Amino acid sequence: MNFHKIKLATYALFLTNYYGFRLKKIAEPLEKKRVRLEYAQRLLKKLKISVEVKNREKLIDDKQYLLISNHRGIIDPLIVELALEKSNIFGLWISKKELYNSPFFGVFVRNGGAVLLDREKSQMGGFFSDVKVEVKKGSSIFIFPEGTRNKSEESLIEFKEGFRIIALKNRLPILPVYIRTHTDKALGTSLNKKNVEQTISIEIGDEIDYKDKRNIQELYKEMFNI
Repeated sequence: MNFHKIKLATYALFLTNYYGFRLKKIAEPLEKKRVRLEYAQRLLKKLKISVEVKNREKLIDDKQYLLISNHRGIIDPLIVELALEKSNIFGLWISKKELYNSPFFGVFVRNGGAVLLDREKSQMGGFFSDVKVEVKKGSSIFIFPEGTRNKSEESLIEFKEGFRIIALKNRLPILPVYIRTHTDKALGTSLNKKNVEQTISIEIGDEIDYKDKRNIQELYKEMFNI
């Protein structure tokens, strides 16, 4: 590991925990959104990464969504936050148990706005109840329907069906977004090359009705020409 990478990793650890503890004291959703956004901006600036948002006009301000995004790198939530910067859309991330307990991300995930998904549990009723409570409070839900980071050479891996149940149970329209840039490779470049500036592109898709019976993954592919 080179010195530049060590320096960035140390800074990221400090920043993530600093904002994680700040978020613990914040209850109001839009203030929480503002602080999450500030965190994303600071960390991406340090990485010399900017974000280009395409079709931002498709966002309807103040609307609740089930936002779905592809997932190739650990900075993807930050990219999504910046895509929603000029809206009042506040969402809770569906987060795996591993992230809740992570020494790097745990404090931030628990305090930043998340619903815990514990795949080791045989029954999922508690998870869906937690989601419903948060939706009733006015929050959107953000999820990576692939279920894990896509480390393959494919642009997209198979969507898990759980996201569809969330949409149906809570009558949430589905908002597809697509991070066109390979974020894992972009992060690797930032960590290994000190002075390289990069732009990550994210696109906002067309809203899909929660009652739509078509294959959402096929719609997603068609929408973004994948």
